[in-house]
Amino acid sequence: MGFQLAIKNYERQSQKLITKSRKLITKSQKNKQMRKITILILLFFSAEFLIIVGCNNNSKSVSANVSKLTLQQNATQTKEVTDSLKKDTITIVSVGDMMLGTNYPRRPNYLPPKGDCSFLLRNVSEYLRDADLTFGNCEGTFSDKPEYARDCYGSRWCYRFSMPTKFVNCMVDAGFDVVSIANNHIRDLGEYGKKKTMETLKNAGIHFAGICEVPTDTFTIKGVKYGFCAFAPNVGTCQITNYTKMQETVKQLKKECQIVIVSFHGGAEGATHQHVTRKYEYFLKQNRGNVYKFAHSAIDAGADVVLGHGPHVTRAVELYKNRFIAYSLGNFATYKRFGINGVFGIAPILKLWIGDKGDFIKGKIIPVHQDLLKGTLYDEQGRVIKKIQELTKQDFPENILLISDDGTITSNK
Repeated sequence: MGFQLAIKNYERQSQKLITKSRKLITKSQKNKQMRKITILILLFFSAEFLIIVGCNNNSKSVSANVSKLTLQQNATQTKEVTDSLKKDTITIVSVGDMMLGTNYPRRPNYLPPKGDCSFLLRNVSEYLRDADLTFGNCEGTFSDKPEYARDCYGSRWCYRFSMPTKFVNCMVDAGFDVVSIANNHIRDLGEYGKKKTMETLKNAGIHFAGICEVPTDTFTIKGVKYGFCAFAPNVGTCQITNYTKMQETVKQLKKECQIVIVSFHGGAEGATHQHVTRKYEYFLKQNRGNVYKFAHSAIDAGADVVLGHGPHVTRAVELYKNRFIAYSLGNFATYKRFGINGVFGIAPILKLWIGDKGDFIKGKIIPVHQDLLKGTLYDEQGRVIKKIQELTKQDFPENILLISDDGTITSNK
């Protein structure tokens, strides 16, 4: 009899608490702390109920159906509350260029020791995994047949990147959900390399886009539907200079998806090209696009986040129509074939908190640097934070973003 009373008392209290939590969410979407506390209390009552059931061995036949039904109902209701909390704020982690070693040319050896790429990302994986969605630029192909590499015809500017297909597991283990393949290296091994890269990423469960065959991708993570597209100035990629086509793509994705992320590989390369010029940029006689015009046009069409890479250095960040733009995320994990001295070796892990409609809430710059023997490491000096502060102040004096010394990004509006 005492056990049955305890059950009824538990059900009354938990139902009242669930009803109250729903009202709190409806009335105060901003009060996230209260919602978190409410969910914790719900979980406590669930645990208390299990204890009551477990301590009444003589009432098993009476309690079995009641406990099963009640726990199922409570689990469903708690999930509804938790989902409401999740969908209110979305977290996105983004990084720049990734090339984890290449099997071309075979000599000298440009692969990590023992062909193991895991150490390159291991030390920062806790930051990469700490988000609803994690993005990076795949700067190269996946292939086990480097003999398919296109001829360089003696050019000193020619590089061919062919990561062994097993290296995709290092990206998976680090937590990557989506990558851009719109860059100047996707055709390093011709059609074979491009197809092998798509096959490798697909089999690994990593989403991708940015070439004519796959201009976009849509996918759902934790109840949020994302649309992703990527652009570059290179042959076979979705063109960064075709604003009309880009806007059509973004508008269509916005009709289908809750959050639209646009990536671009653009801007001139090198230490002398750290600034956003707001003009068309050229490098090796190639038009690398006007990244300022591109990013603003993408947001005008419905993009919620715009993420840039390509210059191999970090650039400024900006807020436009309360949507976040990173103009270049630099070199993040680039083994041997990339220079990693000075500004080439520091980069941000950018974490963004955005609303469920895509509006910017806050951001965080997690500073990292590369070490040839240890991979990508947290940078205790925070050098890239200082660099982004400096560049943002110079390139966007009208910007409304505030970047603190610890890397926190907020809006002053």
